[in-house]
Amino acid sequence: MRKALITGITGQDGSYLAEFLLEKGYDVYGLTRRTSTVNNERIQHIEEKIKLVQGDLLDQSSLTEAIQEAEPDEVYNLAAQSFVKTSWNQPVLTGEFTAIGVTRVLEAIRNVNPKIKFYQASSSEMFGKVTETPQKETTRFHPRSPYGVAKVYGHYITLNYRESYDLFACSGILFNHESPRRGLEFVTRKISHAVARIHLGKQHKLELGSLEPKRDWGFAGDYVEAMWLMLQQDKPEDYVIATGENHSVKEFVEIAFKTVGIDNWEKYVEADKTEHMRPAEVDYLVGDASKAKKVLGWKPKTSFKELVEMMVKADVQSEKNK
Repeated sequence: MRKALITGITGQDGSYLAEFLLEKGYDVYGLTRRTSTVNNERIQHIEEKIKLVQGDLLDQSSLTEAIQEAEPDEVYNLAAQSFVKTSWNQPVLTGEFTAIGVTRVLEAIRNVNPKIKFYQASSSEMFGKVTETPQKETTRFHPRSPYGVAKVYGHYITLNYRESYDLFACSGILFNHESPRRGLEFVTRKISHAVARIHLGKQHKLELGSLEPKRDWGFAGDYVEAMWLMLQQDKPEDYVIATGENHSVKEFVEIAFKTVGIDNWEKYVEADKTEHMRPAEVDYLVGDASKAKKVLGWKPKTSFKELVEMMVKADVQSEKNK
């Protein structure tokens, strides 16, 4: 039985990856931080099937101990301060978690067992002010937030350890991926949650920033398969994971309202372009995942429309149960 250790197992991607690996017959370990309030909501349904070990990306010795305890064949580093907006308010902490944290995990692997395969969660936010469209593995990085900068560091330190210590270490450059498990602070879930509440008469307005930004949005459940496939290859390489499609926030809003039978969505939406502006905004992000398709045999299974509908229906059900 193969063993995997997932950092960030309580997050969106971590929970889907844990499910995926359990189905593959893995023994799954999850790294969790000691906090006063435990938030295991996303993994509640599989908690009895996985083993949680304590550790923190800010603490080197705890990571070493976690890897010694789990003895994994594969480590998936999904933990990070992952909200772009927060990275402006907490740039140093974001750097500690999202950048230096990667080095700590790699150091733990190198010292405990350099044969462990390592996956690093890189991000399309690294492209930022894009130099070409669509973006692929060779596109130059120009991050536009402390989060993006930290992710670039994590990406390059992974590459550095691969080349310097011959570790099987690779990065997946994932474009936006959403799901019903997305945090409420992210615009996609903010929309689906508000639409569900408006539909049920619990809320009257949806307040948003600009409706114009466009993103390459996929389903997180599809993307975790790509993470696993990267570690099953003969040699470690980096891959862009994306749908190759670009959709605006406005399109997301339209489909979300249509899902609950509301066509005149403008009546419920208040958009203020200046309200949620970042100090520096990213450009037109759309990914070219042709390498992943060719080498890994991976492609997204869920369409944009299906993703939006899935999120709205899940939130309607959740709100009905409250």
